[in-house]
Amino acid sequence: MSSEFLFAAEDVLDAMTSWCQWLGEERRVAPHTLSSYQSDLSAFLAFLSDYKGKPATLASLAALSLTDFRAWLAQMAASSHQASSRARALAAVRNFFRWLDKTGRLHNAAIDLLRAPKTPRRLPRPVSMEDAQDLLRASTDIEEENWIGLRDKALFTLLYGGGLRISEALNVTNKNLAQKDRIIVTGKGNKQRVVPLIPIIADALEDYRKACPFKVGMNDFVFLGVRGGQLNAGVAQRQMRRVRRDLGLPDDVTPHALRHSFATHLLASGADLRSLQELLGHASLSTTQLYTRIESAQLAETYRAAHPRARKK
Repeated sequence: MSSEFLFAAEDVLDAMTSWCQWLGEERRVAPHTLSSYQSDLSAFLAFLSDYKGKPATLASLAALSLTDFRAWLAQMAASSHQASSRARALAAVRNFFRWLDKTGRLHNAAIDLLRAPKTPRRLPRPVSMEDAQDLLRASTDIEEENWIGLRDKALFTLLYGGGLRISEALNVTNKNLAQKDRIIVTGKGNKQRVVPLIPIIADALEDYRKACPFKVGMNDFVFLGVRGGQLNAGVAQRQMRRVRRDLGLPDDVTPHALRHSFATHLLASGADLRSLQELLGHASLSTTQLYTRIESAQLAETYRAAHPRARKK
């Protein structure tokens, strides 16, 4: 541990070491994500050390009240941390407390009563690239069994990385994934299309399928519920709401918003409309052209927010 963690007692340091090991080895979070988690937790413990006048112990963490957590967020706000930064810091600290609870080290119910700071409301369609990445990362930060978090991450990664509708993703079978570099998707009107299986999707699916406790065949669905049947769309939407709440994201961040994000981000990166139409499974090009309006609206909003002559007096 670095010197940043010296304001925590030995029992907290030991717990943090085990937590980071768990994140890296079992959750397989990216190195930069792990570094961010450590930094956010370090800042939280530094606040507690100053706020309480002594290094944090597991006992003192268990005794923290809702008022204590709110004081920490208030201090971050007073230090000019944006709402998105405060929400991400809370997600990291909440993850640590949930792990402490799961491993029997301590229990603190107050942190789950804490509402994440609301980020400014954007156009109610695509999710930003940064928020999408945070959402995929945080989808494994749940109290349930490890494989469920990996399932949610794989599902959300497929929606964002492949542009699938939620119904299309939930109907994917193992047979549809027989080829490593592509996935066969059945869309509206029972029309099939081929979507490239980029490495980030393939890796997320592989992690989930290895952890899934159910034995499945080629004709079985990929995404399963807790009893082994096909995952219900309502459950997927509920899981998204939980992650959205933890990150303080707007209510319009939904599974379908990830499909919109796929299209908008590809278009912004130079994809042509015909290729995008094929990837999305749109019957009409006019439907795909709607994304050019969204991109233009976002550009106009950015211009109004940034240009001094565009701001209202």
